[in-house]
Amino acid sequence: MFEERSDLLATNPSFKGYGAAVTVGPQGPLTYVTSSSGANRLLRCDADGGGDGALVDIATGIIADRQRRGIAVAAADVDGDGREEVYVQNAGGYGRMGGAVDRLFDCDGTEWIDAFSLEVNAGRSNRRDGWSVAAVDRHGTGRYGLLVASDGSPMRCYELGDDGEVTDMAESVGLDVEANVRALASGPLVTERMDVFAATERGPNRLLRNDGGQFTDVAAESGVADATCDARCLSFVGSGAEPTGEFVCGNWEGPTRLFARTDDRFRDVAPPELAQPTRTRSVVAADFDNDGSLELFVNALGAPNRLFERSDGTWRRVGTGEALEPKGLGTGATAADFDGDGTLELLVVHGEAGAQPLSIFRAPNDNDWLRVRPLTEAGAPARGASVTLETTDGVQSRLVDAGSGGHSQSEPVAHFGLGDATPSRLVTRWPDGRVRVDDDPVPRTEQTVAHPAG
Repeated sequence: MFEERSDLLATNPSFKGYGAAVTVGPQGPLTYVTSSSGANRLLRCDADGGGDGALVDIATGIIADRQRRGIAVAAADVDGDGREEVYVQNAGGYGRMGGAVDRLFDCDGTEWIDAFSLEVNAGRSNRRDGWSVAAVDRHGTGRYGLLVASDGSPMRCYELGDDGEVTDMAESVGLDVEANVRALASGPLVTERMDVFAATERGPNRLLRNDGGQFTDVAAESGVADATCDARCLSFVGSGAEPTGEFVCGNWEGPTRLFARTDDRFRDVAPPELAQPTRTRSVVAADFDNDGSLELFVNALGAPNRLFERSDGTWRRVGTGEALEPKGLGTGATAADFDGDGTLELLVVHGEAGAQPLSIFRAPNDNDWLRVRPLTEAGAPARGASVTLETTDGVQSRLVDAGSGGHSQSEPVAHFGLGDATPSRLVTRWPDGRVRVDDDPVPRTEQTVAHPAG
């Protein structure tokens, strides 16, 4: 399916990378790529859409952060100012973890600063090594906390006050999970608010139910604890009008799980080809060919990548094309429409076991599409919002990504392939429970959906 389009990168040196997050800048998407062997990267398309621009690395100074070793990254509006901050989780280096100092980057439109460097936050930066970061809006106010997974020590949940003070809320709200958490994701898993899934290594997964901003672990009774597997990643794939009705949990050299929900309980329904163990490091669910059905990309470290397509409710393995990468050392992957032409690109980051350049892949197509960008009341991306699209071919649903269940995070847009279907109705639901309905959305457009209270 995929053809390689790494030529979209203006420069593409080999390096040891880990994760990537796509946020919004004043001139379009910004993609922050973490590096454990030198400078982090900040990629921006140098054109205004149409597929003609190159991705240029504009990282300098504090953003490049050459003295630290970046692992995971996620973006969200933490201070409620309508712009996303970027959290970078650092580590002492693979094989000698310890002494990490994380970053919380804030940009006023021209200059980046590290919120942890402010005097009010002296000594508050996370120094615990870990593998994943995700955003969570506990109360549905559009003001996010950043949940940081630690390597065997309690997780943190950083929230930001009006004076710039960073506070770790994890212990007081029940998010201080003490485990080797390898992947985080948040969304309406068992409630209509943002619940949290923490996928672990050497122990049971956690499913943290959001009870009015306080969290309770319900993994065992929900059927997702899976204590014998070593998790690495997860991705929501949705089911009809429910964006989190199904999700994939990838395990390292263990069976890939496809958890499907019935009421408040999940069961593993992965077909044998998908369940087959591999050296899984990340999974991405998206409609790359705009045909109206999701594809699932399973990225591996030191093993061939795999691609699955859902047809008539069943996942089947299909040809990966040039994204096979049998010798690729994949560590993270994310999806975004980097050049604004209506077709998603797949960005694969490599590293840990050796330096390799980034890879970009695309599935060429002429199908229709619709992109939906929900906003918070402050005008920031509404991560955790769900978008349901009714068309002449059926119903599709997407969750605006708050954390891609590993080192990475996808763009804050609900992307729908249409094939030749006609869209008729768009339903957007925010983490506070507010709903907006829009009729007759226009194909081949990106529609911004303001919060109903805005």
